Amino acid sequence: MDREIPKEVRDKERKKKFIKYGAIGVVAIVCIAVLISFMRSSVNRKDLVFSEVDNGTIEVSVSASGKVVPAFEEIINSPINTRIIEVYRKGGDSVDVGTPILKLDLQSTETEYNKLLDEEQMKRYQLEQLKVNNNTYLSDLAMQVKISAMKLNRMEVELRNERYLDSLGSGTTDKVRQAELNFNTGKLELEQLRQQYANETEVKAADLKVKELEFNIFSKSLAEMKRTLDDAQIRSPRKAILTYINNQVGAQVAEGTQVAIISDLSHFKVEGEIADTYGDRVAAGGRAVVKIGNEKLEGTVSSVTPLSKNGVISFIVQLNEDNNKRLRSGLKTDVYVMNAVKEGVLRLANASYYVGRGEYELFVQDGKDEIVKRKVQLGDSNFEYVEVVSGLNPGDKVVISDMSSYKNKNKLKIK
Repeated sequence: MDREIPKEVRDKERKKKFIKYGAIGVVAIVCIAVLISFMRSSVNRKDLVFSEVDNGTIEVSVSASGKVVPAFEEIINSPINTRIIEVYRKGGDSVDVGTPILKLDLQSTETEYNKLLDEEQMKRYQLEQLKVNNNTYLSDLAMQVKISAMKLNRMEVELRNERYLDSLGSGTTDKVRQAELNFNTGKLELEQLRQQYANETEVKAADLKVKELEFNIFSKSLAEMKRTLDDAQIRSPRKAILTYINNQVGAQVAEGTQVAIISDLSHFKVEGEIADTYGDRVAAGGRAVVKIGNEKLEGTVSSVTPLSKNGVISFIVQLNEDNNKRLRSGLKTDVYVMNAVKEGVLRLANASYYVGRGEYELFVQDGKDEIVKRKVQLGDSNFEYVEVVSGLNPGDKVVISDMSSYKNKNKLKIK
């Protein structure tokens, strides 16, 4: 039987084991910490996107948000107060020029139009009657002028005869004076009739012009009503897609109420919006680039709204390739409007890291397997490049991928 181990020996052995295993645990913890630290201070090369700084030209642009809309869109409104009787098409249908879309109740309008047609006919007869009356009246006056002229000629003959008889001693002075008086009176009457004829001719012509003008005004009103009646026959004004229609049969529609919208979905434009602080950089005629995913479509700013609304200015971009297959109505896009050109500047590829002019902290490759954070001053940009003001040199390779998870690191190893 073995002797029993003294208590002091047992305690000493336990203490040695405790120290041994404690040291092993500390070493393990330190190793794990070092490993974690190493992992946090390194990055996989495949997760990095580099851009090399070079010297070149930047066509400076301002970015804006945009939305693709049909190049042509027409709202069809009800021209009268009426109700919908029939609907011939549904939203999404293709329509051609003159295709019936819906039918409105036109009975009261047609009745009013027929009444006005009768009134126009009556006014035409009245105008013809006025012309006949004027011609008759003026013809009578012209005849009176001729008769008065003939009477004056006869009086002139009588005056000559009396003067001749008086020269022979067969006449009297009183007869001569009477003949002279009759001649002068006839002369004045003829002049009065001629003046009256001239005045009446002008008055009748003016009256006729007034009546003709009234008739023309009435005819134009009638033509406008006919146009309104034709418009109430709701038909497509061109070949397009019916994107909206009020299909509630029996619904009352007021004059000016929207009943349908047709759009040309084969051609598009872009409605852009930009903060009014950049409004002076957007002008009609300026070149623009619209980005849809990785595709870039060029275009021209065709118009700019003169007023700011809620701090935003709107503008329209007409695309060079307005039927591109990537274009869809309502699609959100990025729009870049060019406004200046800078030549011979340092530049860097544009990416999500760039949010405007100012100072940035970017990781720059230092050697083969290390990237170091560096303060960089960036300037203007376009959709491709960013201007480097200071902090970088030609040939520097800069990380342009997202490095937000390493914002507290100044140096990283590349694995």
